[in-house]
Amino acid sequence: MRVLLSTYGSRGDVEPLVGLAVRLRELGAEVRVCAPPDFAELLAGVGVPLVPFGPSVRTLVTGVTPPSAADAFRLAAELVAARFDTLAAAAEGCDALVATGLMPAGARSVAEKRGIRYVYACFHPFELPSPHYSPPRRPGRPFPQEVTDNRVLWELDAQSVNALYGEAHNSHRASIGLPPVDNVRDHVFTDQPWLAADPTLGPWQELTDLDVVQTGAWILPDGRPLPAELVAFLDAGAPPVYVGFGSMPMRASTDVARVAIEAIRAQGHRVLVSRGWADLALIDDRDDCSVVGEVNQQALFGRVAAVVHHGGAGTTTTAARAGAPQVVVPQIVDQPYWASRVADLGIGAAHDGPIPTTESLSAALRTALAPETRARATAVAGTIRTDGATVAARLLLDAVSRERPPVSA
Repeated sequence: MRVLLSTYGSRGDVEPLVGLAVRLRELGAEVRVCAPPDFAELLAGVGVPLVPFGPSVRTLVTGVTPPSAADAFRLAAELVAARFDTLAAAAEGCDALVATGLMPAGARSVAEKRGIRYVYACFHPFELPSPHYSPPRRPGRPFPQEVTDNRVLWELDAQSVNALYGEAHNSHRASIGLPPVDNVRDHVFTDQPWLAADPTLGPWQELTDLDVVQTGAWILPDGRPLPAELVAFLDAGAPPVYVGFGSMPMRASTDVARVAIEAIRAQGHRVLVSRGWADLALIDDRDDCSVVGEVNQQALFGRVAAVVHHGGAGTTTTAARAGAPQVVVPQIVDQPYWASRVADLGIGAAHDGPIPTTESLSAALRTALAPETRARATAVAGTIRTDGATVAARLLLDAVSRERPPVSA
């Protein structure tokens, strides 16, 4: 059985898909992944073929100026075209296509043309239409301020998605003999999207009218050893506080490294700074601080006093699994949700807003570093499931097996 997995986004969009790819392969499937070229090393590390898809995400995110609305519209059309080209070619001979990441308009059309199983999966619930919360912000015309009814806002969101993707999407569908789609968003999501989030951290509570299948988070096991210099730093004193913001460029917080280091030192802790896409650096040469690049967080987070981060689904889940108290400084999209879940569960603190000051971060750290928070984080760690990728892989393979015609004797 052959499966194609597709995404476009940062590491938080790619790594879970790689976790699913590894599990599918272990269950006997042949797997390939369409993803941005930024993650060639990640795919090579687990021996899963990468089909490069779209422009470099890091280049887009960390450019001199942030992407504009016009850039977003150009990228949307470019990605749609790539799905009808690159993705369609990669799907040849496959039995199923799983799409995640930035609105994968076109992926279902490719599956439809190929006559194969299609699954849309998301890593947080709040991109699915619901009367209980409002839609995410998208490039283009903002919602009217006087409109507060969530159902109406989601109808307007569908119009926004059509404005971004509709023309390119339906033009390419027509070129391969498929009829137009009136609602691109709902066509992409299907009536039964999968939610790849941990039930403790991101519980599903019948929030939408969709038949959502919650599989649990797709975790890629990481067996890499920590670098020798990092181990030496960890062994040289008390557990440090880790601070890193992943793929967030932190444009509005140009002094975030200084703020974090000063706030952590004020609590009497050593500091471990992760460079990330914001390219954070140390502020002096004192030996109570060290800096790291991309490392095995699964191994690292069990050795730190707390984790200060942006609130990506993957980082939140990894810290929770490790029993590490968290301070979430949310920036965009789903990150405020994960911040609120960390606070609600008592396993850390949600920073108020995306721009920390030494005072505001110090206050959040006091909560995270309290003994009762550590105790609660340890207790919750035992509830975090690690079988989400297995659940998803078996669901997919079973569904495809049921749909395939029996082999004649």
